[in-house]
Amino acid sequence: MAGRIRQEDIGVVRERSPIADVIGDYIQLRPAGGGNLKGLCPFHDERTPSFNVTPGKDLFHCFSCGAGGDVIKFVMDIDHLTFAEAVERLAARANIQLRYEQGGYVPGQETGQRRRLAEAHRAAAEFYAGRLRSASDAGPGREFLAQRGFDLSDAEKFGMGHAPRAWDELTKHLRGRGFSDDELLKAGLARKGQRGLIDMFRGRLMWPIRDLTGETIAFGARKLDPNDDSPKYLNTPETPLFKKGQVLYGADLAKRDIAKLRQAVIVEGYTDVMACHLSGIPTAVATCGTSFGEDHVKVLRRLIMDTEGSDGEVIFTFDGDAAGQKAALRAFSLEEKFATQTFVAVQPDGLDPCDLRLKHGPDAVRDLVARRVPLFEFAIRSALSKHNLNTTEGQLAALDEAAPIVARIKDTGLRQRYAVNLDRWLGLMNERFVLQRVRQHGGSPRGGRVGTGGAGRYERGNGGAPDGQQRAAASQGEGEAPAERYDRSDPGLRVEREALKLAVQIPMLCGQAFDALGSQAFAVPQHERLAGLIAACGGVAAAGRPRDWAARLIEAAPDDRARGFLRELALEQLQVAGEPDEVYGQVILARVGELAVSRQIAAAKARLQRMDPAAEQEEYVRLFGDLMALEQRRQDLLRRATGG
Repeated sequence: MAGRIRQEDIGVVRERSPIADVIGDYIQLRPAGGGNLKGLCPFHDERTPSFNVTPGKDLFHCFSCGAGGDVIKFVMDIDHLTFAEAVERLAARANIQLRYEQGGYVPGQETGQRRRLAEAHRAAAEFYAGRLRSASDAGPGREFLAQRGFDLSDAEKFGMGHAPRAWDELTKHLRGRGFSDDELLKAGLARKGQRGLIDMFRGRLMWPIRDLTGETIAFGARKLDPNDDSPKYLNTPETPLFKKGQVLYGADLAKRDIAKLRQAVIVEGYTDVMACHLSGIPTAVATCGTSFGEDHVKVLRRLIMDTEGSDGEVIFTFDGDAAGQKAALRAFSLEEKFATQTFVAVQPDGLDPCDLRLKHGPDAVRDLVARRVPLFEFAIRSALSKHNLNTTEGQLAALDEAAPIVARIKDTGLRQRYAVNLDRWLGLMNERFVLQRVRQHGGSPRGGRVGTGGAGRYERGNGGAPDGQQRAAASQGEGEAPAERYDRSDPGLRVEREALKLAVQIPMLCGQAFDALGSQAFAVPQHERLAGLIAACGGVAAAGRPRDWAARLIEAAPDDRARGFLRELALEQLQVAGEPDEVYGQVILARVGELAVSRQIAAAKARLQRMDPAAEQEEYVRLFGDLMALEQRRQDLLRRATGG
C-alpha cells in the first residue's frame, strides 16, 4: 500500500489550487470588496449570501453556519472525502504527481475508494468513446445520432460513447487496467451474472454524467436494438459517487454560462441538452433519470447565486403532452424554493428541443426559450384549458380548479396579481368575485414572501398588469381594494422607471421614441399617469432644456404625491455605467415596448383560446394575423433591447 502523502507535495497542491477557482467550480462567487468574494453557502440553505472566500489568505468562511477552512477542507466537506482523498483529487485537477512515504508513489495504489471509482469511470468513458467512432458494432449508435442531427464531433464534445453488446468486454478491459471486481461493482459499471461479473450496459449509446468539476461519476445509456425489451434509458445505479437526485446532466458544461447569464434551462433528456447547447442555449441541463427535486434546486441556486431580489431565470421546458404538463406542475410545487423568477417553455406541437432543432433548426429552439411564460401562469392556464370558457358553467368550473393554484402562491402581492389575471383570462370581468373565490380556497394566507424576489414576476410574457394589486385598487369597491403597491425590486417596474427617468432628466436621449410609446405602454399605474402628464405637456420631443423641462412637469403635476414622484425621478441616478447615450436610451425604450407588446400578445392568445375557429372563422383569422404581427413586433423590439 502507498503510505502518507509527502508534506511538501501537500504544500504544492495548496499552492497550485487557487481557492477561488476550486470553489468556483461549485458555486458562483462575486466580488465583495477588499479582495474578498461572496456567494451562497453550499453547506446550508440560504437566500442571502454569507459565504466568504479570501483568495489572499486561501481561506473560506460562512458567517451563518460557521463552515470554514482552506481549499483542502472545502473539498473534504463538499465531496465528503478524507484528507488524503481531497489532496489526491486536487492533485489530479492540477496535474500533480504525488509522492508517498514508505516506498514512494506506485501508480494504482491510492487508498481512497472515491479516487479509485472515479478513475474506473474515467477509463470506462475513454473505452466507450473510442468505440463510438470506429467500432463496427457501434454503427446503430452513429446512425441514431445522425437521425437526430448530431455528428461525431457533437458526440465528442459531450464525451459520448458506445457500449458493446458482448457480456463482459468493459469488465475485462477494466480488469486489465488493474481494477478489482469489488471496485467495478461499487462503481456501478458491472453487475453479477450467473457466471461472474457482466457489464452493466450492453449494446447502448452512452452519455457520461459528470459532476460540477467535470469528473465522470456515472453514465446514461440509450438502447439501440429495437428487439431489446429492457427500458429505453438506463442510468448508473446510485453509488458512493453518484446520487442522482443531486446531479444535473450538462451542469459541468453549463455552469459558467449559468453564472454569467443568471439563467438555467431545465430540459428532460440528454439529447435535449445537446440540442440546446448546439442551438445557442448553453445554460441547458437535465435531471438524470429522476424528477426535478429540492436538491436540484440547491445546485441551481448556488450556480445562479439566487438571492433575494435576484434577476435570474429558471426556465423549465417540458413536452406538450399530458406527462409534460404533469412534470411542469410538479416543478410548480418547488417554485417557492427559488428566490429568482421561474418560467415554463412548452412547444405547442409537442416537439422536444431535440426534435425541434431537427425539424425547424436552431432558431426554433432559441425561440422556444424566448417564448417562456411564468410558471404560475402555466399552472393556472393548464387548469383553464380543461374547461369550456365560452359557457358560464365552464367558467365557474375553471375558476374553482384554478383558484386553489392561485391561493397556493405565498407572495401576497403576486397572489393578488394572478387573481386579477385569472379574472381576465376567464372573461368574467368581476375581480371582486374571483378574489373572494381565491380567498375561500386559500384561507387568505398571511406572512408570504412580500417584496422578495418572487414579487413582481411579470417581466416577460405573462400578459398581466405589472401589479394586479394596483389594478384591483383602481377597480374594486371600498373594503376590497388593497393599497396601491410600488415594488422597487420588480424588474419590469425598474425598466419602466428607468425610461421615465430618462424622459425627465435627459429628454434629448428619448425624443419621439418615448412619445411614440404612449402612456398605455406603461403597465404600472403611477408610471402610466406620469407618461400621460408628459404627453399633456407637449411630449418629450418638445421638452427643451432639461432643467426647465423638469420644472415644467413638476408645476403641471396634479397633486403633491405626483410632484414628489417627479422630484424622485429627476434626482435619482440612472442605472448605467458611465455616461448614458442614445444607444442606452433606445435599449430602455425598446424594453418597455417589448413588455407592452408581450401583454398584448397574451391578451390576443387568451381571446383565440376562447374562440371557436369554425364558427368565428373570419374573426379568428383576423385575430391570428394580428397575433403574428405582434410577435414580429416583439422580436424586433427584443433585438433592439438586447443590442441585436
